[in-house]
Amino acid sequence: MGKTGIDDLEDLRKLRLGGDGQAELISAQSECTFVFTNEDGWASGVVMSYIEIGGFFWVTAVEGRAHVRGIEKDPRASIVISNAGTGLAGRRMVSLRGTAIIHRDADTKAMFLEKFAARHQPGNPADFIRLLDSPRRVVIQFHPTAVAVSHDSTKMPGDGRGGTGAP
Repeated sequence: MGKTGIDDLEDLRKLRLGGDGQAELISAQSECTFVFTNEDGWASGVVMSYIEIGGFFWVTAVEGRAHVRGIEKDPRASIVISNAGTGLAGRRMVSLRGTAIIHRDADTKAMFLEKFAARHQPGNPADFIRLLDSPRRVVIQFHPTAVAVSHDSTKMPGDGRGGTGAP
């Protein structure tokens, strides 16, 4: 086996994204792929905007959508966050396993909408809240329980593209 990132990409264990890198990625990114089991038992995913509060990830959907129905049947889920579009160097990603809870109560919805709009539409949060605050709107709280996979290409020479330069 050669040098990782120079000769091959066989053993990537040393290239996991550490805790500080995960926090940086989660803060810099605003979208994740939310992975759930659909009603037919297949793994499915949808790209969603998120907010992170106190170690939990929060997303929103409308009652009756496939991911809401899937969570109701099986609360196990994953989220995958990459640095695509963030301006962070290299290729970074983290996949988190956990469980999801659907909230339908007005207090959780109000808390979520205020924080979500402040992050995703800071120039005009009131109009965004008005748009999202629909009768069938639900809030999904994702509780991560484990890091399934992570990667940080900045830890290898040539950023994982075969170069010989220092990381």
